[in-house]
Amino acid sequence: MSKIVLQNDDATNNLGRDIAKKIIASKSTSIEIHLQGDLGAGKTFLTRSIIQNSGWQDIVKSPTYTLCEEYELKDLLFFHIDLYRTNEAQDIDIFDLDRNVDSKKIIIIEWPERLQVKRAYDLKIIFEHIADGREISITSNNNDFKEWNENYK
Repeated sequence: MSKIVLQNDDATNNLGRDIAKKIIASKSTSIEIHLQGDLGAGKTFLTRSIIQNSGWQDIVKSPTYTLCEEYELKDLLFFHIDLYRTNEAQDIDIFDLDRNVDSKKIIIIEWPERLQVKRAYDLKIIFEHIADGREISITSNNNDFKEWNENYK
Protein backbone atom coordinates (compact mmCIF):
# COMPACT_ATOMS: atom_id res chain seq x y z
CA MET A 1 0.00 0.00 0.00
CA SER A 2 1.25 3.45 -0.83
CA LYS A 3 0.19 6.78 0.65
CA ILE A 4 0.21 9.95 -1.40
CA VAL A 5 -0.79 13.53 -0.64
CA LEU A 6 -2.85 15.22 -3.35
CA GLN A 7 -2.52 18.91 -2.61
CA ASN A 8 -5.06 20.18 -5.13
CA ASP A 9 -7.47 19.28 -7.92
CA ASP A 10 -4.63 19.25 -10.48
CA ALA A 11 -2.86 16.52 -8.52
CA THR A 12 -6.10 14.52 -8.32
CA ASN A 13 -6.65 14.99 -12.06
CA ASN A 14 -3.10 13.79 -12.72
CA LEU A 15 -3.81 10.66 -10.70
CA GLY A 16 -6.95 10.08 -12.75
CA ARG A 17 -4.98 10.52 -15.96
CA ASP A 18 -2.38 8.00 -14.82
CA ILE A 19 -5.03 5.46 -13.79
CA ALA A 20 -6.74 5.92 -17.18
CA LYS A 21 -3.44 5.16 -18.93
CA LYS A 22 -3.06 1.96 -16.90
CA ILE A 23 -6.63 0.93 -17.67
CA ILE A 24 -6.13 1.45 -21.39
CA ALA A 25 -2.79 -0.42 -21.37
CA SER A 26 -4.09 -3.29 -19.23
CA LYS A 27 -4.65 -6.68 -20.82
CA SER A 28 -7.45 -7.36 -18.29
CA THR A 29 -10.93 -7.51 -19.75
CA SER A 30 -12.50 -6.37 -16.48
CA ILE A 31 -11.14 -3.94 -13.89
CA GLU A 32 -12.84 -3.00 -10.64
CA ILE A 33 -11.86 0.10 -8.65
CA HIS A 34 -13.16 0.84 -5.15
CA LEU A 35 -13.12 4.40 -3.81
CA GLN A 36 -13.64 5.03 -0.11
CA GLY A 37 -13.68 8.26 1.87
CA ASP A 38 -15.86 10.88 3.48
CA LEU A 39 -18.27 13.11 1.58
CA GLY A 40 -16.38 15.63 -0.52
CA ALA A 41 -13.10 13.72 -0.31
CA GLY A 42 -12.66 13.54 -4.09
CA LYS A 43 -14.09 10.16 -5.14
CA THR A 44 -16.38 11.51 -7.86
CA PHE A 45 -13.78 14.06 -9.00
CA LEU A 46 -11.24 11.25 -9.48
CA THR A 47 -13.80 9.11 -11.30
CA ARG A 48 -14.58 11.99 -13.68
CA SER A 49 -10.88 12.38 -14.35
CA ILE A 50 -10.41 8.67 -15.07
CA ILE A 51 -13.35 8.52 -17.47
CA GLN A 52 -12.54 11.78 -19.26
CA ASN A 53 -8.85 10.88 -19.56
CA SER A 54 -9.95 7.58 -21.11
CA GLY A 55 -11.55 9.50 -23.97
CA TRP A 56 -15.07 10.45 -22.81
CA GLN A 57 -15.88 13.88 -24.28
CA ASP A 58 -19.18 14.65 -22.53
CA ILE A 59 -20.22 15.37 -18.94
CA VAL A 60 -19.56 12.70 -16.29
CA LYS A 61 -22.54 12.88 -13.94
CA SER A 62 -22.55 11.89 -10.30
CA PRO A 63 -24.63 8.74 -9.80
CA THR A 64 -25.64 9.71 -6.26
CA TYR A 65 -29.35 9.49 -7.09
CA THR A 66 -29.30 7.11 -10.06
CA LEU A 67 -26.84 4.73 -8.32
CA CYS A 68 -25.15 3.90 -11.65
CA GLU A 69 -24.10 5.80 -14.74
CA GLU A 70 -22.68 3.98 -17.77
CA TYR A 71 -20.17 5.42 -20.22
CA GLU A 72 -19.48 3.50 -23.41
CA LEU A 73 -16.42 4.42 -25.40
CA LYS A 74 -14.99 2.68 -28.47
CA ASP A 75 -13.54 -0.30 -26.58
CA LEU A 76 -14.25 0.60 -22.94
CA LEU A 77 -17.42 0.36 -20.88
CA PHE A 78 -17.43 2.23 -17.58
CA PHE A 79 -19.90 1.59 -14.77
CA HIS A 80 -19.74 4.42 -12.22
CA ILE A 81 -21.61 3.37 -9.10
CA ASP A 82 -22.31 5.41 -5.97
CA LEU A 83 -23.69 3.44 -3.04
CA TYR A 84 -23.93 6.35 -0.59
CA ARG A 85 -27.73 6.33 -0.55
CA THR A 86 -28.26 2.57 -0.33
CA ASN A 87 -27.26 -0.55 1.50
CA GLU A 88 -29.63 -2.95 -0.24
CA ALA A 89 -27.98 -5.88 -2.02
CA GLN A 90 -30.48 -5.82 -4.86
CA ASP A 91 -29.63 -2.19 -5.60
CA ILE A 92 -26.32 -3.30 -7.10
CA ASP A 93 -27.59 -6.66 -8.39
CA ILE A 94 -29.86 -4.92 -10.90
CA PHE A 95 -26.81 -3.64 -12.81
CA ASP A 96 -25.63 -7.21 -13.56
CA LEU A 97 -22.01 -6.09 -13.25
CA ASP A 98 -20.61 -9.56 -13.83
CA ARG A 99 -22.21 -9.98 -17.25
CA ASN A 100 -20.01 -10.51 -20.26
CA VAL A 101 -19.53 -7.55 -22.54
CA ASP A 102 -17.59 -7.09 -25.77
CA SER A 103 -15.63 -4.11 -24.44
CA LYS A 104 -13.13 -3.87 -21.61
CA LYS A 105 -15.33 -3.39 -18.53
CA ILE A 106 -14.31 -0.91 -15.84
CA ILE A 107 -16.39 -0.83 -12.67
CA ILE A 108 -15.80 2.09 -10.31
CA ILE A 109 -17.65 1.85 -7.00
CA GLU A 110 -17.88 4.73 -4.55
CA TRP A 111 -18.74 3.67 -0.99
CA PRO A 112 -17.89 -0.05 -1.54
CA GLU A 113 -18.05 -0.59 2.22
CA ARG A 114 -21.86 -0.48 1.79
CA LEU A 115 -21.84 -3.56 -0.42
CA GLN A 116 -23.84 -6.38 1.16
CA VAL A 117 -21.85 -8.94 -0.80
CA LYS A 118 -18.18 -8.00 -0.94
CA ARG A 119 -16.58 -7.82 -4.37
CA ALA A 120 -12.95 -8.26 -5.31
CA TYR A 121 -11.19 -5.12 -6.45
CA ASP A 122 -8.18 -4.55 -8.64
CA LEU A 123 -7.46 -1.13 -7.19
CA LYS A 124 -8.71 0.43 -3.97
CA ILE A 125 -8.16 4.07 -3.08
CA ILE A 126 -9.04 5.44 0.34
CA PHE A 127 -9.32 9.23 0.64
CA GLU A 128 -8.75 11.22 3.83
CA HIS A 129 -9.06 14.97 4.29
CA ILE A 130 -5.88 16.55 5.64
CA ALA A 131 -4.93 20.18 6.26
CA ASP A 132 -3.09 20.59 2.95
CA GLY A 133 -5.33 18.55 0.63
CA ARG A 134 -6.17 14.87 0.48
CA GLU A 135 -4.14 11.89 1.54
CA ILE A 136 -4.86 8.73 -0.37
CA SER A 137 -3.92 5.14 0.34
CA ILE A 138 -3.71 2.89 -2.70
CA THR A 139 -3.96 -0.89 -2.60
CA SER A 140 -3.84 -3.10 -5.66
CA ASN A 141 -4.73 -6.74 -6.24
CA ASN A 142 -4.00 -6.73 -9.98
CA ASN A 143 -0.53 -7.19 -11.45
CA ASP A 144 -1.18 -4.36 -13.92
CA PHE A 145 -1.57 -1.98 -11.01
CA LYS A 146 0.85 -3.45 -8.43
CA GLU A 147 4.06 -2.23 -10.02
CA TRP A 148 2.47 1.11 -10.91
CA ASN A 149 1.25 1.46 -7.32
CA GLU A 150 4.67 0.69 -5.86
CA ASN A 151 6.31 3.35 -8.03
CA TYR A 152 3.59 6.01 -8.03
CA LYS A 153 4.53 9.28 -6.39
